Amino acid sequence: MPNETKNLIRANEHKVDQYRSHPLNENSSICLRPLGSLTGLKRVVVMQGRVAPGKESFVYHSHQHEEEFLYILAGRGIAEIGDHEFEVGPGDFMGFPTPSVGHHLRNPFDEELVYLMGGEHRDAEVADFPRLRKRFFRSRASVGIVDYDDIASW
Repeated sequence: MPNETKNLIRANEHKVDQYRSHPLNENSSICLRPLGSLTGLKRVVVMQGRVAPGKESFVYHSHQHEEEFLYILAGRGIAEIGDHEFEVGPGDFMGFPTPSVGHHLRNPFDEELVYLMGGEHRDAEVADFPRLRKRFFRSRASVGIVDYDDIASW
């Protein structure tokens, strides 16, 4: 029987994987499965993420305006939160209220790391990549990354 509402997405209906990597991290490789957008959510992002052994999610970063969460479903990973590292596994939850502390997720283990991630999707966001000394800006009209040294001259 076909799905009668887009408010419910069955497991066999959401196999639209998006393979992404972060341009500032050569070891970044993540498979994202959008969930929230399939039901029409616009203000909240919900995705399943999968990180293969030896790979990383994106890059160590913090958010200025959009809160974010991660919930580990399967596998193990190393969560970098602030200046600390934690091994995480199924059932572990991480929440990042804004302005957030820097965070990142990597998988140095032999099995795939699977997690649910989500957060706000505002019209504009500013994120920092402090280890790279860069800042990310996103608005409805544009996206950009600048060096911290360039910001100081504004």
